[in-house]
Amino acid sequence: MTHSTPAIVILGQGALATARRLQQVYPAAKIHGLNGRVEGADLTYSDFGATVRELYQQDTPIIALCAAGIVIRTLAPLLLEKGVEPPVLAVAEDGSAVVPLLGGLGGVNVMAREIAAALEVAAAITTSGELRFGTCLLNPPGGYALGDLEQGKRFVSDLLAGHSVRIDGAAPWLEQAQLPEDSQAQRSIHVGSDARAASASELLIYPRSVAVAVGADVADLPGAIRDALQQAGVAIQSLACLVAADVQMASPALREAALELAVPLRFVAPANDIGELARDAVSGTRIITTSRDIAIAVAEQPLDILQIGRPRGRLAVIGLGPGAAELMVPAVKAELARATDVLGYETYVRMAGPFRDDQVQHCTDNREEMQRARHAFRLAAQGRSVIVVSSGDPGVFAMAAAVLEALHESVDPAWHSVDLEILPGVSASLATAAQAGAPLGHDFCVMSLSDNLKPWSIIEKRLDLAAEADLVLAFYNPISRARPWQLGRALEIVAQHRTSQTPVVLGRDIGRPGQTLRVTTLGELTPDQVDMRTMVLIGSSTTCAFPRAEGGEWVYTPRWYGEKPNG
Repeated sequence: MTHSTPAIVILGQGALATARRLQQVYPAAKIHGLNGRVEGADLTYSDFGATVRELYQQDTPIIALCAAGIVIRTLAPLLLEKGVEPPVLAVAEDGSAVVPLLGGLGGVNVMAREIAAALEVAAAITTSGELRFGTCLLNPPGGYALGDLEQGKRFVSDLLAGHSVRIDGAAPWLEQAQLPEDSQAQRSIHVGSDARAASASELLIYPRSVAVAVGADVADLPGAIRDALQQAGVAIQSLACLVAADVQMASPALREAALELAVPLRFVAPANDIGELARDAVSGTRIITTSRDIAIAVAEQPLDILQIGRPRGRLAVIGLGPGAAELMVPAVKAELARATDVLGYETYVRMAGPFRDDQVQHCTDNREEMQRARHAFRLAAQGRSVIVVSSGDPGVFAMAAAVLEALHESVDPAWHSVDLEILPGVSASLATAAQAGAPLGHDFCVMSLSDNLKPWSIIEKRLDLAAEADLVLAFYNPISRARPWQLGRALEIVAQHRTSQTPVVLGRDIGRPGQTLRVTTLGELTPDQVDMRTMVLIGSSTTCAFPRAEGGEWVYTPRWYGEKPNG
């Protein structure tokens, strides 16, 4: 059984050495350490329960270096349906015990043996079938699918009760198992791609050895594929992938069919007919052409999907948030885990890590946005899974606009066929506002004071109009060594429409180590209090500030405007 990259979760510094030993077994695994208690972890978290539950719901295998009871109590509310859970294991902090807890059908016992071998201890496996036969018949390895779980449970119970079994078909992983084999046995394990109704004495296992070549114009494509397989006498459980011509790469119908059938979608060069398309994709197979738009390729062994054509390339433009790992949205974390290539300004790429050895980092200068966007499309057009990294939100003075501009300018159909998605992040203005309270609680305006890409005359005009409109103002790129005078001029413009007592929030490196937050007033604010890494929030006429019990001030802009409503 193949499983995805696990997460190693530790609670204390004493578990770090064991966690590093486990990383030798799973080199791509990240060590998640409790913030304030673990130094040297790959990632930090502040809430054990929330972190473990999030990993579980993302179907991530979990290796928790702590007491088994802690993990069980944490995941208890989520244990609704046995058979759909990822592997979950508890490992003693010193590596002296390995206990598989969940995921018997997801490969947890395989992982337990791998970990135990690395730690030179015995895994505490309690599954009766595996103890007796040395394998889990209900969890065939990658490239094979079990026919029916409930029938399989009854079948294993019969073997445990003393019945013998014969094996029909190629099942190389069972050669080392201690099964009670008998060529004349009434009960059999049948391995094959033919469609058949299982008898009470059979365990059906299907090799994923079938590829279906399809056109995009078929009505009810998933239903048509099921009908074609049924007519050909091929089991739907043996379907390994769909294959289509690469000119159809952007077809929603193909994407939705693959999702509904839960198989990968691969693309090859166009062919003269659908049978030739299937033959080009999977050589050395039996081709069954069922219609002008569907052909079935049946191989003798499970298919290696990576050797069939290529996938649709993907380009995700992501926002890391302000910098703190806990402020990164889960969708961005998942995208980072699947990426083959990561592009961005070097500082932001480093913030997005650590990365696996197989993930390629393409770091560039912060001013090379269009070159970076075009490079990303070239990589994605090759079928790779590419990320372009921004801090904050990618659509706020960041890379999303550059990526879309590059696509807008391009006439390359391969670029327009890329699966493009923009994933949001917590912007610097929102992160700073949250630290201060709610200064953006009413209408506000976000502006960059940099004139690198727009003339200063436009900035002045927008400043004047936004200040006159009594909007809260959020300034990005407020000052730099190359333009030290611009913030001062901006404050002069705002002061024409605001009183000197207007609250101002200065947030520097919010969400990163060494962050600072300061509340001042428009009259007290001077440019020397600000640098390029400072977010400046200037209140409206209704913005209020009042003392915090622990020191400092809360700042908020009420949702009402003008006279406060009753109640």
